[in-house]
Amino acid sequence: MLDYTIMQPEGILVLEPTSRLKKEDFVRLSASVDAYLAEHDDLGGVLIHSESFPGWESLAGLAAHIRFVRDHQQKIQRLALVTNSPVAPVAEALAKYFIAAEIKRFAFADYDQALAWLKLP
Repeated sequence: MLDYTIMQPEGILVLEPTSRLKKEDFVRLSASVDAYLAEHDDLGGVLIHSESFPGWESLAGLAAHIRFVRDHQQKIQRLALVTNSPVAPVAEALAKYFIAAEIKRFAFADYDQALAWLKLP
């Protein structure tokens, strides 16, 4: 499951995966983000907050995740990875090839620091 919220007025999307990611998670997320983007130029930032990465429930979940990134990455200014996951350095390195956003990794406990970074002008 993927919990999420869009902080107003900053336009920061906070993502908190709580279990293996499903296709339906990204269908719901896309609908909410698209509705927000219909009224705003972009997302000020995305904060992914997860102590460890839960993975995907199926190949369909992975494909939906890739589609979400492909369809929305140009509307994101900054991405904060807030995690203690051992795969975080790899995810950060790979993300730099697929998204134009500025990316920064933070320890899981540094949520407030990551949020402050996303709020910078």
